[in-house]
Amino acid sequence: MPNIKSAKKRVLVSAKKTANNKSEKTALKTAIKKVHISVAEGGKAEAGQAYVSAQSSIDKAAQHGIMHKNTAARRKSKLARAVSTM
Repeated sequence: MPNIKSAKKRVLVSAKKTANNKSEKTALKTAIKKVHISVAEGGKAEAGQAYVSAQSSIDKAAQHGIMHKNTAARRKSKLARAVSTM
């Protein structure tokens, strides 16, 4: 445990940011999984709606620095390809 006041604050801030990032990553994975499930089940409209929400989640993650912008673009492209080839 740190003794200096600023170091104590950094520990608290770091823990809070870690929790927020973990929560957002989990939501992102769930959104992507919903797209894959709806593609596997064959619901074209359902897959389209799931893709739109996943795309939004991916963009937000990239904007907040949770994911690199090129990784976000690659994942969106992969999901779009999966939905369009149904």
